[in-house]
Amino acid sequence: MIDRAYTEQLLARLPVIERELSDPAIAANQKKYKELVREHYSLRKLRERADKYFNLIDSLQENQKLAASEDVDAELKELARDEINELTKKAEIANKELVIALLPPDPDGEKNAIMEIRAGTGGSEAAIFAGDLYRMYNRYAESRGWKTRVIDAGTSEMGGYKEIVLTVSGSNVYSVLQYESGVHRVQRVPVTESQGRIHTSAATVAVFPEVEDDNDIEIDPGELRVDIYCSSGPGGQGVNTTYSAVRITHLPTGLVAQSQDERSQHRNKDIAMRVLKARILDQRKREEDERKGNIRRSQIGSGDRSERIRTYNFPQNRLTDHRINLTLYSLNTLIEGEIDELLTALRDHDIKLRLEKELAGKTDGN
Repeated sequence: MIDRAYTEQLLARLPVIERELSDPAIAANQKKYKELVREHYSLRKLRERADKYFNLIDSLQENQKLAASEDVDAELKELARDEINELTKKAEIANKELVIALLPPDPDGEKNAIMEIRAGTGGSEAAIFAGDLYRMYNRYAESRGWKTRVIDAGTSEMGGYKEIVLTVSGSNVYSVLQYESGVHRVQRVPVTESQGRIHTSAATVAVFPEVEDDNDIEIDPGELRVDIYCSSGPGGQGVNTTYSAVRITHLPTGLVAQSQDERSQHRNKDIAMRVLKARILDQRKREEDERKGNIRRSQIGSGDRSERIRTYNFPQNRLTDHRINLTLYSLNTLIEGEIDELLTALRDHDIKLRLEKELAGKTDGN
């Protein structure tokens, strides 16, 4: 059972945060203010779930006393037993919701995401598969009410993309899509195969949170090289005849970001800079984790992006996620964007691993 005193101890910070949020000095510091707003939201959610859970526990205990009492008639005891069964089911669900709320919040969870899909081994078929993945994520985003915007794309002659970079904006985007980073492998008969043989190809997906605050990362302008070139992407003649596309290279790391979607050179530069900042911040966080020996190997989506995470087997209509040993025989609908079941399973497993890590830390006295 979750300790009530421990929960109340955490919630004692709620009025403290509310006082700080009303302080004009705090409001003037946008970074601090946003951090407090996120913490306040997290604690409000914890309060709601704690009240629900402990009210159910109180009711459950009262009915257990009634059912065990010798001073209560048989009919009332029977009603209490029925109520116990119902309350027990509700308490189990409420317990899971509360446990999730007790986990340290992910500061990036509510952010928008930048997604990169790149064709890997497999030539033209890999590019076609990269296009299939883009369509899958795009359709899923539409079903969630999210907005997607292609920043840069390199098409393949046979269809699909050699690489495609897009932003996904909406509610809690990164918290949902963060598990998709890694190598996605496909097994099927390519459209280019005349003898019906099954080929294996791959595409790599990378997902990282969009930088929302310039204070999150500082970049020396002297470390940047900005190249302007003629767009080759969609947009009509106006784009193709205007030097509006922008490529920015971060010289110390070699990381590159480019945008050619907009007609305005200034707008493309802003977009490319947003992507570059996200990539640099993502790399810095990973390097810091390695230095501290704090790589979150117990968490899905935080490991090596060269890791093969999933196989899409079209002849068997099968999708297998190797990280959680989940196999679904509904690839025909999953590839069309109906991936809620898959992403929910990944999230639930991730929460389980995080809980085990938290409990192990408390046991070790950390």
